[in-house]
Amino acid sequence: MRGVSFLRLRRCPGKLLQMKELCRFYSAEPKNKLRNVLKLSDRGMYQEIFPDTCVNHVSTLVNHNPQCVYAGFDPTADSLHIGNLLVLMNLLHWQRGGHQVIAVVGGATGLIGDPSHRTNERVALDQDVLNSNITSIKKNIVTLFENHEKYFWKDMQYPLPPIKIVNNLSWYENVNILDFIRDIGKHFRMGTMLGRTSVQSRLKSETGMSFTEFTYQIFQAYDWLQLLNKYNCRFQIGGSDQMGNIMAGHELISRTARLNVFGFTLPLITAEGGKKFGKSLGNAIWLSPKRSSSFQMYQYFIRTTDADVENYLKLFTFLPLNQIKQIMVEHRQSPENRKAQQILAENVTLLVHGDEALQAAKNATLLLYDKSIESLSIMSQEQIAAAFEGANIVDIVPDDSNMTAFDLAMKAKCFKSESDAIRLIKAGAFYINYKRVTDLDEKIKFGNHILPNYITLIRTGKRTYHLVRWLELQRVENESSC
Repeated sequence: MRGVSFLRLRRCPGKLLQMKELCRFYSAEPKNKLRNVLKLSDRGMYQEIFPDTCVNHVSTLVNHNPQCVYAGFDPTADSLHIGNLLVLMNLLHWQRGGHQVIAVVGGATGLIGDPSHRTNERVALDQDVLNSNITSIKKNIVTLFENHEKYFWKDMQYPLPPIKIVNNLSWYENVNILDFIRDIGKHFRMGTMLGRTSVQSRLKSETGMSFTEFTYQIFQAYDWLQLLNKYNCRFQIGGSDQMGNIMAGHELISRTARLNVFGFTLPLITAEGGKKFGKSLGNAIWLSPKRSSSFQMYQYFIRTTDADVENYLKLFTFLPLNQIKQIMVEHRQSPENRKAQQILAENVTLLVHGDEALQAAKNATLLLYDKSIESLSIMSQEQIAAAFEGANIVDIVPDDSNMTAFDLAMKAKCFKSESDAIRLIKAGAFYINYKRVTDLDEKIKFGNHILPNYITLIRTGKRTYHLVRWLELQRVENESSC
C-alpha cells in the first residue's frame, strides 16, 4: 500500500499567509510552553492562515491567554477516518497548550452535505441513521481524547481543559426560516459565493450543484457565529478544502459581530491518486474498531513510504522534533528494519485504539512475518482473523479421528471440486499452518494440524487463506474446565 501524500503549499498573494513565514512572529514563550500553537508550523501542521493581515494579533492572542478553537465533523458515516485524524491531532495540540477545543458534530449540516472536494451530491441520510452516526462519531472523538490523556499526558504537571462536543442542530431547531434568510442571508454576496472553489468545480461538472449544497457555506459560517457568541470561539481549523467555508464564516462575523476571527487550514491527506479519503470512495481506514481493526490501522501506517514517514511522525505523533530527527538518523542507517514506520504505527494505533488493541495489532503483524506454528498457537482466533483479513472462516465439528488432509480441504471448501482438490494438493498448492501438504491421506492430528487454540490455518495457492475453527474440541475443553 502506498503512503499518504500531501498537497503542497500554494501561494495566494494578498489573501493567505504561508506558514513558513510565521516563524518571524514567534514571541516570548508563555508559561505553558505548548500554548504557542503557531510553532506547530515547524511540524508541517499548517498550510495556510486567514486573514494574513492579523498575524501579529494571532500571535499575541495565543501566547498570552487561552483561546477557543473549533473544528467541524459532519456525521455522513458511522465513524471518522484517518482523513479526519490530522484535524483531531491539531485539536489535541491546542488542548495541550491549555486552549479550549470544541468539536462540532453536524447534526444540521450533515443533512445538507458539504460539497467541498466532491464530484457529486451526497445521498440524503435518514434522520435515524444520522442520529446513530452522531452517537458513533462522538464516541470516536471521546475515545481519542481519553487515550491521549491516558497514554500521552499522564506525566504532565497540569490538567487538560476538557473538550466540548456540541451538535449544531441545537441552534437550528427553533430557527424561523424567514428570519434566517432575512437576518443572516443578507450578509452573503452571490458573486463571492459563486466564486468559491468548491462551487466552481461542481458547477463545471456534469451533475452540477443543487441549491441545498450551495447553501452549505452559509450554515457553516453561522455555526462559527454561534460558537463565537456562546464560547468566544475565534479560531477555526479545517482541511485545505475548507478554506472557502472558513472565509464565509470570517466574512459573516466581520459584518455582524465586527470582531477578528481566524482560520487555519491543514495539509489534506489523500489516498493514492490524490483522491480525498472517504466512505464513498471506498478507501477509508476508519477510527472505529467496528469498521477498521487496530491491525488494519497499524498495517496502514507501517507501510508508509520512506519518503513520507518523517512527515507522518511530525503530524501524527507528539514526539519532540529532536527525537524525530534522531529516529530518522537511525532509520536511514538501516531502512530495511523500518524502525521509523514501526514507531509511527505504534503511536497512532495507541492513540486511536489503546494499549490492548495495539498489542493485538502487533501480535497479528507477527504472524505476517514469523510463519511458525508457535506464533499461530499463541494467537486468539480473533487476532488470526484480523491478520488474515478476508480469510474464509469455517467452523468444523470433527466427526472421527481419521480425518485426512483431503477431507479437511473439502470440509473447509478450499476447492471447487474433488478433482480440483486432488490435482492441486498433489501439485503443492495446499498448506496447513504454513507447511505444504501433498499427501491426500495425511491424518489430521491435534498439536500439528489442529493447534492448541483450536484453529487451523489453511492456504491455497499464493494468498488465499481459510481459517478453520474446531468447535466440538472447544466445547469439550470448556465443559471440562467447569
